[in-house]
Amino acid sequence: MLPAGREGRHDGDEGTGLSRELRVNEMIRVPQVLVVDEENNKRGVMPTAEALRLAQDRGLDLVEVAPMAVPPVVRFLDYGQYKYEQARREKEARRHQRSVEFKEIRLKPKIGKGDFDTKVRRAIEFLEDGDRVKVTCQFRGREVSHAYLGRDLLIRFAEQVGDHGIVERQPLLEGKSMSLVIASTHKPKTPQPQQRHEDGAPASHEAEATSERPERTAPTAAAAPAEPPAVPAGG
Repeated sequence: MLPAGREGRHDGDEGTGLSRELRVNEMIRVPQVLVVDEENNKRGVMPTAEALRLAQDRGLDLVEVAPMAVPPVVRFLDYGQYKYEQARREKEARRHQRSVEFKEIRLKPKIGKGDFDTKVRRAIEFLEDGDRVKVTCQFRGREVSHAYLGRDLLIRFAEQVGDHGIVERQPLLEGKSMSLVIASTHKPKTPQPQQRHEDGAPASHEAEATSERPERTAPTAAAAPAEPPAVPAGG
């Protein structure tokens, strides 16, 4: 059980009635509380001092879980274990999250069909991963005076990837470049954990080690040791 005052700071409650952290043990100063025990059974309304004594008799903490209720609801639980499990769940959730990245594809007004198709395929890969794509057409010299060519190119590009994304920002001329932004219609992919064998080693490393290990061959008959000669009877 946690020592009194170590946990359960009640910050930021002035004017809002909300606490950033749960109040624990002696930090709970209301006269009466509605008690829920460690097995999720309601024990009814009782004085806070009595509820704290019951929790301590069980080796647990008295934790205020619903401070806005009338009377406030408290639970018997191991607050240290609760905080540990909460932090572990949050860490696990962050590990499986994947932030959406912003990718950029650059084109030229006179790009060839082969290069154009390659850029389209690359953009589709980004969009399938759930990323946003900024497609930029760069002008050189007097090419900027024919900016409509770049606009038509960008619109054609957006049409080619239309099954995987939608135009989030229409073509916009900025200096000597024009760009549009395409948002993915796919969900971001979560990172896949690396497969491991029973001994804990990564599968790919074991495969490499196996490929470098020379194969053993069975000994041939010529290499087998000769049997000792038979001893004559009565010799």
